[in-house]
Amino acid sequence: MVHLLQKYFFNHPARSASIILLLLSLLLPQLSAAAIPQKHEDFPQGVSAVNPGSELWREVRQRDLPVTGISQVKGVETGVLINSHGDQWARFRIENPVKYTPMVLGAVFLVLLLFYVLRGKVGIAGGLSGQMVKRFSETERIVHWTLAIVFLFLAVTGLILLLGRPLLIPLFGKEVFSLLASASKEGHNLFGPIFLVSLLMMLFSFVKRNIYEKGDLTWLLKGGGFIGDGHVSGGFFNMGEKTWYWIVILIGLAISISGLILVSPNFGQGRVVMEISHLVHVFGAIILTAVSIGHMYMGSIGTEGSLEGMKSGYVDINWVEAHHDRWARECRKNEQVISAEEFARLQGNKADAAMEKEA
Repeated sequence: MVHLLQKYFFNHPARSASIILLLLSLLLPQLSAAAIPQKHEDFPQGVSAVNPGSELWREVRQRDLPVTGISQVKGVETGVLINSHGDQWARFRIENPVKYTPMVLGAVFLVLLLFYVLRGKVGIAGGLSGQMVKRFSETERIVHWTLAIVFLFLAVTGLILLLGRPLLIPLFGKEVFSLLASASKEGHNLFGPIFLVSLLMMLFSFVKRNIYEKGDLTWLLKGGGFIGDGHVSGGFFNMGEKTWYWIVILIGLAISISGLILVSPNFGQGRVVMEISHLVHVFGAIILTAVSIGHMYMGSIGTEGSLEGMKSGYVDINWVEAHHDRWARECRKNEQVISAEEFARLQGNKADAAMEKEA
């Protein structure tokens, strides 16, 4: 091979030069074509081609009526090609419950603050007398406090699940919120049935004395004594207390039933049923939480002598006459009023019995 190259090329420089020039003449057009950028008129730079199927799927997703078909998978809504309810519900949840819940609860606290500043604590004319009347039995107080404690737990955990993402993640971070939300979800689902049982016990324990009667409408028209002059008559429970009772029972039942549907999604209910249940659960809980804040205020620091009824079961006779005068007359008629000394003796006996039980 070396001998041939030497014979035909190296020994004849002119022939070698002509062959090299011929090869360069053949290669130069190709090199120049590669060096010049090509213009693609069909696909201009910066413009992407549109997927011809995107418009079809957009129409399917944004349709007004569901498109159903036949599927081998058996179940609710398995024949629906694309179900956009999930995204619609997520947007609705963010734009409504998550947005307005802090406003509603904040407004309640603001109203109570203004009421306390302008009106102050609702006192008793003449002060407390020391003479007491039994208002609630021990069983009734246990039912009340059980329901109250369970409800407060559910309210706090529910608000964490509803508002935790926009409010708590910026404060504690995603990792802490993840643990808190997981614990809240498990606790919420666990205490939900306990709330329902406590609610039914509340229903049967207090329903007889919460039936509306003559005179309740007058109490309502006078705003419980805040409108007009003069005392507003009331029985064992006044109109406001009866209304609060029925709010707790009716909305509590709605919350409980919708909650059971939400934690049991595999019994044939479709997505729409779940969304409606979620709406009932969330808005019912917001209403009940807002009204319960007012109840806790009026039953503690807002009204003198009210909390004692749920602490010891007894209330001062002057408090009864100020808020429940018809019941006060019944108590005096039936000689149910006891002296301060007798009340102290009863409380002392209870304390001694509790100490003996602990020993």
